[in-house]
Amino acid sequence: MESAVTPSQGKQTASPYVDTLTKMFPVGAMAQNLEKPETNLLSLLIVDDERAIRDGCREVAQSIGFSTSIADSADHAFRVLDTTNIDVVLLDLRMPGTGGLEVLREIKRRRPETVVIVITGYATVQSAVQAMKHGAYDYVTKPFNMEELRLLLDRVVSHLKLTTENRMLREQVKSKQGFGSIVGRAPEMEKLYRIISKASHSTHPVLITGESGTGKEMVARSIHFSGPYRDKPFIPVDCGSLVPTLIESELFGYVKGAFTGAVRSKEGLLAIADGGTVFLDEIGELPVDLQSKLLRALQEKEIRPVGGTKSIPINVRILAATNRDLEHAVAQGTFRRDLYFRLNVLTLRIPPLRERKQDVPLLTGHFLERLARTTGMQRNISDEALKLMLAYDWPGNVRELENCLERAAALTSGPTVHVSDLPTSIQNWRVQTAAAAAPQANASQTIVPIADIEKQAILRAIDQLHGDKLEAARLLGIGKTTLYRKLKEYGTIQ
Repeated sequence: MESAVTPSQGKQTASPYVDTLTKMFPVGAMAQNLEKPETNLLSLLIVDDERAIRDGCREVAQSIGFSTSIADSADHAFRVLDTTNIDVVLLDLRMPGTGGLEVLREIKRRRPETVVIVITGYATVQSAVQAMKHGAYDYVTKPFNMEELRLLLDRVVSHLKLTTENRMLREQVKSKQGFGSIVGRAPEMEKLYRIISKASHSTHPVLITGESGTGKEMVARSIHFSGPYRDKPFIPVDCGSLVPTLIESELFGYVKGAFTGAVRSKEGLLAIADGGTVFLDEIGELPVDLQSKLLRALQEKEIRPVGGTKSIPINVRILAATNRDLEHAVAQGTFRRDLYFRLNVLTLRIPPLRERKQDVPLLTGHFLERLARTTGMQRNISDEALKLMLAYDWPGNVRELENCLERAAALTSGPTVHVSDLPTSIQNWRVQTAAAAAPQANASQTIVPIADIEKQAILRAIDQLHGDKLEAARLLGIGKTTLYRKLKEYGTIQ
């Protein structure tokens, strides 16, 4: 009698969902070098009552790097599932005793995340649809070509790699992440954390640069709350949203009667933040005349309220941020050179999201976790949606990603965010990118309408999937109703 677990692999008891899975080998290359199979840390169970089928499937799976287990009946399969961590199941729908669909339902009940591929001798759409409705990932029909199985398992490995990264998001978010409340583990962010750590124990001014939406205020807060003066005030001031007269009175304060409406004196923020930090956001928008007053206040460590005659000593640290090129502004005469050097004692540049795309899954998990705390509903993201988000350039950076997920969570009808739930701008970007990547005969070629590109994508997908419209709709990220409506418009169905 065959062993339930192949001797060369042994019993698998450790969880396959570990960090090293993200370093899985390229299975396409593996198929070209079958003499030296590498483990991919994934395990596969073959459930079939025919020994020849089991042996053939096991040979293909091991050549790709799976550890394999064998079962010749439903009861045998359940015993293996109870004692072994199984990632993929190859399941024959026609076996003596318990039916394959019943086994499929039980596997998905016990292990919802396990990928099940059904094997059937009945090449009918009905049996395949029934299996897919009960949670099967895909199916093959007997007799099948072993190369066909290898390609299918190759696709499953890629699928599991992405879903595993997705599943690990919440655990990663719960563990130590980044610096303080900043989320990110990219090398660029690790460098940023080291500079923040040094800056937080200094009293020198810091200039924080970066595109809009990268999180400049969050970095400023991390500098303040990670330092020895964390118990002192942190006061943010948006220099770009206030008119010049308001900025002056906010920073320096004013005395009673200084202007119409000044019925009582008001203390300035630079004085209120005594011993703490004032964060001047969008410092590049500060008018030149106010720049000179701010420079004097920083140099003399004192301010004079609007309408006042006496100076007030201040003890405050200045953190400033901008998305502008201040060196260029200095050259243009719109920003004072002496103030620039006063603020630019330490400089922090926050990388845009497109330069640290490996942080997109981590940020996605962080925002979905935060939404769950607000709404009480746990959500995840589909593989195709995450793949698109990893490819997208995020011109609005982290703020755009956060808004994207909030919108998608509000629109989705279930716990999973799909491509169709993402903003139209991101979906259109995918279409436009595909169009731009398409080979052109010459530079003067006529521009192809998006509708034609969409039609070609839909028809090509259905053709490659041998007419499987449900799978085509899933991979394209559109609803099946939309797909059938499009096909009717194309005249391919009546």
